[in-house]
This record gives sequence, structure tokens and C-alpha cells, in this order.
Amino acid sequence: MTNTNELLLSEFQYDLPDDRIARFPLPQRDASKLLLYKGGVVSHNRFTDLPSLLLPNSFLVFNDTKVIPARLHFTKPTGALIELFLLNPFPIEPGGEPAPISLAMEETGTAIWQGMIGNRKRWKQDEPLVTTFPTPEGEVILTASWHDYDQSAVRLSWQPAELTFAQLVQYIGEIPLPPYLKREATATDRETYQTVYSKQEGAVAAPTAGLHFTAAVFEALANNNINHDYLTLHVGAGTFQPIKTDDVRQHHMHTEQVVYTQANVRNLLAHLDTVVAVGTTSMRALESLYWIGTKLVRKEPNPFQLDQQYAYQLPDDQQPSVADALNAVLDYLVTANKESVVAHTGIYITPGYRIRLCKGLVTNFHQPGSTLILLIATLIGDSWKNVYKEALENDYRFLSYGDSSLLIP
Repeated sequence: MTNTNELLLSEFQYDLPDDRIARFPLPQRDASKLLLYKGGVVSHNRFTDLPSLLLPNSFLVFNDTKVIPARLHFTKPTGALIELFLLNPFPIEPGGEPAPISLAMEETGTAIWQGMIGNRKRWKQDEPLVTTFPTPEGEVILTASWHDYDQSAVRLSWQPAELTFAQLVQYIGEIPLPPYLKREATATDRETYQTVYSKQEGAVAAPTAGLHFTAAVFEALANNNINHDYLTLHVGAGTFQPIKTDDVRQHHMHTEQVVYTQANVRNLLAHLDTVVAVGTTSMRALESLYWIGTKLVRKEPNPFQLDQQYAYQLPDDQQPSVADALNAVLDYLVTANKESVVAHTGIYITPGYRIRLCKGLVTNFHQPGSTLILLIATLIGDSWKNVYKEALENDYRFLSYGDSSLLIP
């Protein structure tokens, strides 16, 4: 049921010195430190130790989303610079559903995306922006015009029209580094700000817990009989949105698109007691799956649309088992003859939430007072404060390009 007690933002703060923020990655991905929190005890390790530190038969779930170069720049004849930070596809029809991001990336000739507009006041509503740039296939002309000014939706059109949107942004776009790195993206960020297993284009932020994994780590996992699977949650810019309310429960949580496959559900059902999420985005996707299944069990409308409050509204005796919820999703997919389904989740995991699927978490060290700290506190309680104290005292590197932790309650 809904917990009416306030959760004060001040309880989820800590002092992060600026020089502890890792602004660049290590030369070797798996050379990072790894803090192990297991049953209340902290130890310090290297990331290459991960396979031996996981519980036997752990089943890792990765997010295989791929960051797109989502920052596009236009220069007006006046010299004013306009930046488009693309966030997500925008419905073509008023009130319609946005296209699955995977399909939106394959659009040719024209696409409509919602975004954040830098220097917006300089861009008139009836004024097209045009830029021309060279590519290996020849010159490309890109035009941006307002589609829905109030909704910050922009229509992009390009020639030659046979280029896909994915190809277009690879040619012209810039990787959108997190704002707290306070630096411009470099050419090397196109590789280092992607996981080695990234596949499904559409994220505007990396699932950074996965940045430490290498072919050698995957080989060691296999040698330790630790299996894994991939699902796709397209990480949005909302992941960096600061909490501005004194009571963190009043924060408006962002929504992200996630894709589940039949194979995902079958694998989870086979490993119900040993699931370890790689990254907060994987954990968000996994916990959302339980509630989607709950809505299917209860035959509720819009089961694949999950808002931030739903997980707190049902009495315990109306909540199905994890197995029943997952089987409901599987039954839906099989009956509908679908290999996968696209969902939108706004789940907000805060202390008081009971975690359903995740028995452990691999994650980096997050910003003070962030929704990600709340998620960590939900998993390991107030022990998060000691974990972060230990990391600070032992020279761990923080945030996206920083060191890692394995948290097992």
C-alpha cells in the first residue's frame, strides 16, 4: 500500500568532492575497482574478480541499449547556434503512441522527435534550420523545422532520403555525455561511452554499469557457469533529472521505453531466485516486468503502460507471485504470437518498495540525492551510506566513467 510517511531528500545526500568524479574512462575497461557489499560486509576488489564474487548460479541481466549521437547542431545565418538534444520519437498523429524506438531508427527521409532545444528563443516557429555535411556516401542536407512548438517536437528531413535516421545521426550527431562530466564529447567517447555488448540503438545515456565488461570478463563468467541474458531499456535524459522536492516521493519520475522478449521471460522463470541486474536500468526493467504481469493477471487496461505510483497501490493480498506475474506476460506473448512487446515504464523505486526479481545489483556510484541513490537505498537500506563512505575513503572513482560495485543484500 502507499506509504504516507515522507522520505526527505536530505536523507539521501552525501558530500561528493568534484575531484572524485571520473571525467574520463580508464584505458582498460575491466581495470576498475569493484566494491563488494554482501550481507552487510564491505570488501574491496578489482572488476576482474566479479565472476568469483557472484553467488553460485547467478543469472545476470544486461541492458543492450546503444547510445545514439543525439546532439545535433545548427548554425543560423546570424551565427546563433541551435542545439537539438533528441530524446524520443514523437507521435505523428495527435494523441497517438510514439513508434518503438527500434522502428524510429529505421525511418528514411523524415522523422519527428521530441527534444530539448538549446538557445530555443533564437529559433522562430516558422524558421527552418538547414545544415549540410559531408559523408563517405557524399553530401547530406538536413533540415529541421518545428512540428509541435509547445511539445518541443521537431521534424527532421534529409537528402538523400534513403539514409536511415540511425545513419544520419551517426554522421552528424554528437554523443550526449552526462552533464556532470562538464566537458565536450571527444571522438573516443563514441566507443568508450558504449558497452561492448550494446546493440539496440535508441538511448541518450549509457547503462554505465556495463561499461566495465570485456570479452575476458564474459569468458570468466562462462567458466564459472554464470549465465546471462539481454533486455532493452532505452535510457532517457530523465535519468539525470535532479530531485527538487523535499519529499522525494513528490518527484515526477521519467518514463522510458523497454522491450521484453519471450526468451527474457522464459529465462527469468528458470532463474527466479538468482537474478542479478547489471545496472539500475536493468533493475528498473526487471521490476517493471513484475507489475506489467500483475496488470495482466488482474486484467487491467493498458498493461504495458506503467506509471510511477502503480507499484505502491495494491494491497499485498492482491499481488500475485513473481512466477504468476511472469507467466501472465509469457501467456500474453504466446497467445498473441509475439516474440517481443514494447512497454513504457515510469516505475519509481524508493525505500518502502519491496523488490521482486533482483537478488543483487552491479552498479556504479551515483550522484547525491538522485533517484538512483533511492534505488540503491531500497536494495540495501541505510547501508548505502556506509558503502559510499567506504568508496570515498578508498579512492573510488564516481559516476558514469567511475568504478563499480556489486551489492548483494
